[in-house]
Amino acid sequence: MGDFSLPDNTHTVVLGMGDLNGIMRGKRIPASRWQATCKTGNACCLSLFTMDMTCDVWDTPLVNFDNGFPDFHIMPATKPVPIPWEPGVAMCFGTGLGMDHNPVPIDPRQALVRQVERAANMGIDVRAGTELEFYLLDPETCRPRDIGNDCYGLERAAALEHVLGPIRQQIEAMGIPIEQSNPEYAPGQVEVNMRYDSALLAADRVVMFRSLVKQLATQHGYIASFMAKPFIDLGGNGFHMHYSLWSDGQNAISDDGTLNTTGRHFLGGLQKRMVEASICGAANVNAYRRRVAYSFCPTTASWGMDNRTVGLRVIEGSPEATRIEKRDAGADCNPYLLLASDIAAGLDGIEQQIDPSPMTTGDAYKNSHDAALPTDLDTAIRLARESGWLASVLGDSQLEIWLQQAARESGFFLAQVTPFETDRYLRRF
Repeated sequence: MGDFSLPDNTHTVVLGMGDLNGIMRGKRIPASRWQATCKTGNACCLSLFTMDMTCDVWDTPLVNFDNGFPDFHIMPATKPVPIPWEPGVAMCFGTGLGMDHNPVPIDPRQALVRQVERAANMGIDVRAGTELEFYLLDPETCRPRDIGNDCYGLERAAALEHVLGPIRQQIEAMGIPIEQSNPEYAPGQVEVNMRYDSALLAADRVVMFRSLVKQLATQHGYIASFMAKPFIDLGGNGFHMHYSLWSDGQNAISDDGTLNTTGRHFLGGLQKRMVEASICGAANVNAYRRRVAYSFCPTTASWGMDNRTVGLRVIEGSPEATRIEKRDAGADCNPYLLLASDIAAGLDGIEQQIDPSPMTTGDAYKNSHDAALPTDLDTAIRLARESGWLASVLGDSQLEIWLQQAARESGFFLAQVTPFETDRYLRRF
């Protein structure tokens, strides 16, 4: 049993973990009950892994109306740390155990656990650095308060420091190492980068980070949104993953700062599965609105050197910094499913010695001859359903639940009459 002792003067513990969509959910537990919780866990409905982002439920494999929506237990997994803006409250990240004391098969985290263990058996520690974009919005209007694009602007950064400063400092104080923040490519949009680390820890930190950012934004009078494309005329929110592979303390994809054969094979594997695994990084209708030319969101499974128009950007330099950036996912995706499918593809590439296609140079929006990424949810669902490979990576039940949710989202969208339709047609026909 790990060290789950509480910080001094703690009266409440927040115990949580990622749900089906990577949203952190859980319970607040009195400190007087913490010792018992550490022994037995905290019971929670298994629907946490089968409900959508609005908490709606439906009949799914393993969790349904016929079996009465049974429980599982959230078990403490990390030492509780104080929440700086809530005196006396500490947060603990948890993991799920079924009533049989085994990992829950439909916990999305388990898909990543399997790939991390696979990599370890190959002598590899997959490390991931995460870049997340999000909007800081007025709670009344749900629009940015500032005006115009001021990407990297230090004046804009200073104007947002009253909220971005606490996001950097207080989240880092909770154990999530923050490298930097900057205004992004739209009013109200910012990016915060977390230090790279082992893949499972990196994914856990994304789940915690998004929850903590939303809490801190509320404290400072904003709504923080990681929605992939909140505004059709402004930049979308991306989730860029930077991958490197480490063995015996060395970056195994780098030879003196250049991508080596192992790195090329990892890249080739990523590229091979990028299209059929699209659903892991873009799982709702809105996520596909990012995928348009000249948006800095890739539209093809292309790769290139330090090129932000491709899907897979190779970054060379020092031996430690050599890495592969995958740029297609939306900031609202489930990090466990994204990293699980990416790592599985990359490890396949190493094992099968898959070479990437010829490198794209220049403008990938017009020069790439690589496969096009799906630009709508229904196509992504179809490709995922046809992929025996993706089912083997995520597990049949996990993939089925994920695609059921996606199909429901598509259906909900198609059942609406949009403002565009009424504005364009109502008075004219």
